[in-house]
Amino acid sequence: MYWLSGSGPFGSAILPVLLLVVFIESGLLFPFLPGDSLLFTAGLLTKQADPFAPLWLVLVLAPIAAFLGDQAGYWIGHKFEKPLRNRPDGRIFKQAYIRESHEFFEKHGPITVIICRFVPIVRTYAPLVAGMSGMRYKVFVLYNAVGAVLWAAGVTLLGWLLGNIAFIRDHIDLILILIVLVSVIPMMITAATKLMARRRKGEPIQEHPVEHEE
Repeated sequence: MYWLSGSGPFGSAILPVLLLVVFIESGLLFPFLPGDSLLFTAGLLTKQADPFAPLWLVLVLAPIAAFLGDQAGYWIGHKFEKPLRNRPDGRIFKQAYIRESHEFFEKHGPITVIICRFVPIVRTYAPLVAGMSGMRYKVFVLYNAVGAVLWAAGVTLLGWLLGNIAFIRDHIDLILILIVLVSVIPMMITAATKLMARRRKGEPIQEHPVEHEE
């Protein structure tokens, strides 16, 4: 725990890295960052005798980083609507992510800006879709602010509250490992599902030339 304490070798870098990850995951088209687990862990680590930062500072700065990340995502969608709609799929950017976010947005309306905060991948692309779809900026800012506070401060506070439990406090190292594993499992399942789907779609294409030759 010395490595994650305020006086440890990484003590001064933990808060800036946390805020950077929250900012990027909130709207800069890079959805595969462990924002939830980092916020939870940050709250838990503030229970140390020598924390990397006081809880109140994390509760103030993390929502600000989340709010600014969504602002960046909104303006990217608003300014680059046509290029983004015509952009081919890449390793990180997928048109399917935008379609899924748009469907989520249409189903739940403006409150999606709040709801999507708690949905991995969707929370990254929802502000982008909001900007592309021409959602009124005043409405977006309001819901964005509420969602940023509920998510960033709420998850951090949850980690801090659970730090009061003796078992969690005494086994924090194992819990950190578990949090990382839990964060990665959904990504692995999603990747495996998509890979299997692609293989199933590709099977008839691969078999057709063989049948034709016979």
